[in-house]
Amino acid sequence: MTKFRLVRLIGAVALSLFVSLAARAQPYRQLTINDFQGTPRQNSATVAYTNCSIHFSYKARREKEYYLLDFDIELTLNSDKSWMDKRRITSDEMLTEVLKHEQGHYIIAFMEQQELLRAVSKTVFYDDYQYQAKAIFDRIDAKYKQLNHDYDADTNHMLNREQQESWDAYFKKRLEFMPPV
Repeated sequence: MTKFRLVRLIGAVALSLFVSLAARAQPYRQLTINDFQGTPRQNSATVAYTNCSIHFSYKARREKEYYLLDFDIELTLNSDKSWMDKRRITSDEMLTEVLKHEQGHYIIAFMEQQELLRAVSKTVFYDDYQYQAKAIFDRIDAKYKQLNHDYDADTNHMLNREQQESWDAYFKKRLEFMPPV
């Protein structure tokens, strides 16, 4: 009987992994100047702002001792809230640097989405699935909010070129060696 339960639990984990992978994983993409349609903030110290959001929802289905959750974790670049003060960009080189910095913010959001997808695909959910799912989201979201803050602080919003290059190398490695979902 115990062996049967273990096999059933392993099957449930495999099925939950499969179901969770059905979540929409937006492919990574490169930002362009056209992604910044919002109105620039007056008197802002920054030249550009990237606004991304992650929609996190699920549908639960009860099995014997656990729940199968079908997740929808969608990353959205909010072009209407993302802005670039094009008047302050004085050359093509500066535009390239601004886009590269803003790409870093998008990469952080993409890394968060991917980590959320991996975390929920490895979790067996029980009666407290709502608490479990919220705790996973809150923990990972806090981690990436801090990373976003650290990114801007370290690079001084891209003005510290040496730190920007260091972060660019970090992002490149993270994307290159990102575990599969």
